[in-house]
Amino acid sequence: MEECLFCKIVAGEIPGAIVHQDEHLVVFKDINPQAPMHVLIVPRRHIASLNDLTPEDDNLTGEMVRRAAALAKERGFADGYRTVFNCGAKAGQSVFHIHLHVLGGRAMTWPPG
Repeated sequence: MEECLFCKIVAGEIPGAIVHQDEHLVVFKDINPQAPMHVLIVPRRHIASLNDLTPEDDNLTGEMVRRAAALAKERGFADGYRTVFNCGAKAGQSVFHIHLHVLGGRAMTWPPG
């Protein structure tokens, strides 16, 4: 998608603080961090929201979740971190390219706002 902010970061057209990338995923720091570790795990392929996932995307979403666990462990937060998918504007999704927030390094409360 031409106007998608995350597609532009994935393509290297605009800078992002990238912490990991592989053939399916790009991970970068959130520009408005809500915790000492706050990264976004983004698939290279544009998928607007969770509502647009198909059964063929099961491996991709599994990779996203496994990458979240690996990043938390690598950064010393395996004992407590949060993962969040926002789906739709009412849930706080502001960029319509699926992304998994991974937050760690502070106490999390419930319910989360």
